[in-house]
Amino acid sequence: MADSKLLRGTMVLTAATLISKILGFIYIIPFSHIVGAEGITLYQFGYIPYTVMLSLATAGVPLAVSKFVSKYQTLGDYETGYRLFRSGLVFMAISGTVAFLFLFFLAPILAPRISPDAAAGEDHFSITDIVFAIRMVSFALIIVPVMAIIRGYFQGFQSMGPTSVSQVLEQIVRISFILAAAFFIMNVGSGNQVLAVGFAVFGAFVGGLGGLAVLLYYWFKRRKGILKSVEASTVHHDIKLKDMYKELLLYAIPISFVGLAIPLYQFIDLFSVPAGLRAIDFPEATSFFGIYSGMAHKIVLIPMALATALSITLVPTITKSFISEDQGTLQKQITQTYQIILFISLPAAIGMAVLGDSIYYSLFGSAQAVLGGEVISIYGPIALWFSLFAVTAAILQGMNRQKFAVVALLIGLIVKALTNYLFILWFGEFGAIYSSYLSFTVSIAINVWAIGYYADYRYGFILKRLLLMVIFSTIMAVGVWIISEGLQQFLPLESRLNSFVVMLVSVMVGVIIYFFLAVRSRLAGQILGERFDLLNYKKKSK
Repeated sequence: MADSKLLRGTMVLTAATLISKILGFIYIIPFSHIVGAEGITLYQFGYIPYTVMLSLATAGVPLAVSKFVSKYQTLGDYETGYRLFRSGLVFMAISGTVAFLFLFFLAPILAPRISPDAAAGEDHFSITDIVFAIRMVSFALIIVPVMAIIRGYFQGFQSMGPTSVSQVLEQIVRISFILAAAFFIMNVGSGNQVLAVGFAVFGAFVGGLGGLAVLLYYWFKRRKGILKSVEASTVHHDIKLKDMYKELLLYAIPISFVGLAIPLYQFIDLFSVPAGLRAIDFPEATSFFGIYSGMAHKIVLIPMALATALSITLVPTITKSFISEDQGTLQKQITQTYQIILFISLPAAIGMAVLGDSIYYSLFGSAQAVLGGEVISIYGPIALWFSLFAVTAAILQGMNRQKFAVVALLIGLIVKALTNYLFILWFGEFGAIYSSYLSFTVSIAINVWAIGYYADYRYGFILKRLLLMVIFSTIMAVGVWIISEGLQQFLPLESRLNSFVVMLVSVMVGVIIYFFLAVRSRLAGQILGERFDLLNYKKKSK
C-alpha cells in the first residue's frame, strides 16, 4: 500500500476492534440467558441514551485531536499538539462531568418518552426501572471523555497500540463485571431483574477505569520521548488556546455528529419501533425490540470492526497526504480503503443473510428462534452499509470536507425519521430495518459523490473490482446455502449443538470458497498483499 503506516495501524486496530466486538457479542449470549430478552430491552433503554450523550460529550475528540496533532507534526510543530493535549485533559474532565449530571437528572424526563407503555403502567418495566438503568450507566460519562483525548493524542502520532490495548482491556473488565454482577444478583442474591440490569450498565464505568489505567501506563512510559519531540520542534506557530479550540471544534463537531450515526438511528428506533409495533398489534413487541436492537445489533457490529479501525487510522493518514498535497498517495489510499472494506464486508454481509437461523439458534437458544433468525437474516447485511458510511465519512474528514459527511447523515436521519414508523405500518415488524437500508443508502451516495468530486476520484476501477467480489460472494452464498441445508437433513436446528455445528461448518466452507476464488484470481494478492498470491506461486513453481 502507498502508506505502510495505514496498513500497520489498520491491522493493529482491526485486531483490537475485532476482539472487542467479539467479546461484546459473546457476553450477550450468557447475559441474555441470565436476564432474558426483556432484560436486554431494559439494558437498551438505558444504554442507547448513554451512547448518544457519550458522543456529544466526547465531541469527536479522538479523531479530531489525531487530525490536529497529525497536521502540525507534518509541519514540524510538535509543541502545538502537546499544548492542546494538556489543556484538553482538563476540558474533557469538565465536559464529562457536565454530561453525567445532565443525563442523570434528565433520566425522569427521558424515561416516559422512551416507553409510553411504562408511563401508562402497561409495560413489563416501570418508569422507575428505566430511570434507574439510565442513571446507573451515566456514571461512565465522568471517565470516558478523558480516555478519548489521550487516545486521540497517541493516534496523532499514528501510534495505534495504546488505543488498541486499552480498548480490549476496557471491554474485558466491563464484560467481566456485567456477567459477575448479573449472575450474582439473579442466582445468588435477590433475583431482581431490574437490579441486575442496572449493575450491568454500570459496567461501562468499571470498564472505563480499566481502559484509563492502560492509557496512563502508556503515557508515563512514553512521556520522555514525547517531551523530547516537543522540545525539538522546528516550527512554532504560537497559536492561542482559544484559536486551537476553534480549529479543533471545526474538526470535532462534524466528526462527533458523524460518529453519532448508529446511536442516532437507534435513538429513532427507540421512540418509533415500539409505537409502530403496538400500532400493528405485533404480539412479541418487547422481545422483538430486544432481539433487534440488542442481540442482532451486537452481531452486526462484528463485521464493522474493520471499518472502525480504518476510520480511526484514515483520518490522520489522509490528513497528512492532504496537507502535503500528495495527490498520488491520496488516490491510492482511497482506492485501497474501498477495496479492503468491500473485500471483507460484502461476503460477511451475505453470509449473515444466508445463515440467520443457525446463527441465532446456536447463540441464543430456542426462545424466539424463528423471529430471531429472521431478524438476523434481514438486518445482518446492513453491516456493509454501516461500514461503507463509516469509511467514506472518514475519507471526507481527512480531506477537510467533513461538512458533506454531516449533510449526508442529516439527510439520512430525516429519511429514517420520516419512513421508520410508516414502513412498520406498511411492511410489518421489519419495516424499521428496511428504513435503515434506505436511509444509509442515501447517505453513502452523497459521501461517494463528494469524494469523487473533491478528490477527483474515478470509480471505474473500484466498480470492476466490486463486480468480481459480488460474483465470488454469490458463488460463496450458493455453496454455503447448499452445505447448510444439507447438514440440516442430518442435524436439524432443534438443539444449540446442532445449530452451532451447522453454523461453524457453513462459515468455514464459505471462507474457503471465497478466499480460494480470491486467491486464484489474484484479487486477494492485489488487495491484501503478495503473500496471498501463494497458490499462484506454487502453481508457477511446478
